[in-house]
Amino acid sequence: MKKTNKQTINEEPNLKQEEQVYSKQNEKTKQEELNNYVSYNGKLKIENNQLVNQYSEPIQLRGISTHGIQWYGDFANESVIKTLKEEWNINLFRIAMYTSEGGYLTNKNLKQKVEEIVDIATNLDLYVIIDWHILTDNNPMTNLEEAKTFFKEISEKYKDNKNIIYEICNEPNGDVKWDNDIRPYAEEITKIIRKNTDNIIIVGTPTWSQDVLDAAKNPLEEKNIMYALHFYSGTHKEELRNRAKEALKTIPIFVSEWGVSDASGNNGVYLEEAEKWIEFINNNNLSWAAWSLSDKDESSALLKPGTSKTNITDNDLTEAGKFIKNQLRNDK
Repeated sequence: MKKTNKQTINEEPNLKQEEQVYSKQNEKTKQEELNNYVSYNGKLKIENNQLVNQYSEPIQLRGISTHGIQWYGDFANESVIKTLKEEWNINLFRIAMYTSEGGYLTNKNLKQKVEEIVDIATNLDLYVIIDWHILTDNNPMTNLEEAKTFFKEISEKYKDNKNIIYEICNEPNGDVKWDNDIRPYAEEITKIIRKNTDNIIIVGTPTWSQDVLDAAKNPLEEKNIMYALHFYSGTHKEELRNRAKEALKTIPIFVSEWGVSDASGNNGVYLEEAEKWIEFINNNNLSWAAWSLSDKDESSALLKPGTSKTNITDNDLTEAGKFIKNQLRNDK
């Protein structure tokens, strides 16, 4: 009996020590979670070709992109974005404001929707990308004057916001060259934004933001510039990863859009290749936004058709949605 009592007495301090360790681990976990957000990291910048926070600590942003807000903007509301933060662990939200296809060029009211979403993300302590989403309009120079007006107004309004990232041309494509078209456009728009803020600017690259090597050969001289890499795992594979790996020697890359379908946004999900991309992203500490927060009947959509616009549950998630949520909830 004495031996048993002695063991019990000896075990009690060990239990207390275990509780203290567990408590400290919980506190550390909670602090790490808090450190994901704007209130800790502040205004971001580029140092040594890497995205860092206000303390020069490396940071990885991970989040979700809307689909075109002229079609699926109702999903970008406070309830849904809060769910994405609290249950999916995002620290970034991307607003895809199409320029054509019923977008900003013919519907200037979309700017108010952008501002509404920015304010929601700001109140939730999230970083937010304002995406000038060129696509079928191909060349960013086509609507240069419209872009200058938009970015002048939006950067003036949010000049004191530390959480905004400006993506100034989503996916240049067609017969559009870096030196002749994209770089001159980026210089013009950067000049406008820099009158108000030195926040991060993401510049699209040729061929739907895949030809990052073109930008790497002749990057902009302005500071705090990043370059967009977009991929869809059913189409873009090792060759594009190798291209990105080479470009990273010269320029900082932001994966501001990617999906698990093919490049059309549809035709199945390619999770094995997506896993390879996630490994590449994490190994290089690249920030990313996954496409798309919508219930469109296509395989890249994260939500099933008919999903509630105010209450998203796991039952509403497509195969893509389940995969992306799992990636966000997992530590890299």
